Amino acid sequence: MIVPYSHILVFSAILFVMGIFCLLARRNLIMMVLGLEIMLNAASIAFVGASLRWLQLDGQAMVIFIMAVAAAEVSIGLALIVYAYRRTGSVDPDMEF
Repeated sequence: MIVPYSHILVFSAILFVMGIFCLLARRNLIMMVLGLEIMLNAASIAFVGASLRWLQLDGQAMVIFIMAVAAAEVSIGLALIVYAYRRTGSVDPDMEF
């Protein structure tokens, strides 16, 4: 493995913190969904790094499931955001229906 495992974990942690910050700091539903996606990608990077570290394919198989869940989450989330926008005219999460 060319990149040390600790570097992969640090990169994954930084990416996860960026996702949490995006999720909590933004007041736009689309940016909140983007923050969730960044957090899922950080978890995927950690799984792939662990799978390369211990020479097991379990982590890479888990990433495939994470990608499937992320695709479903984005499609349902964006459909709900479009519905909320059409109903209220805004994508502000504090707005009531």
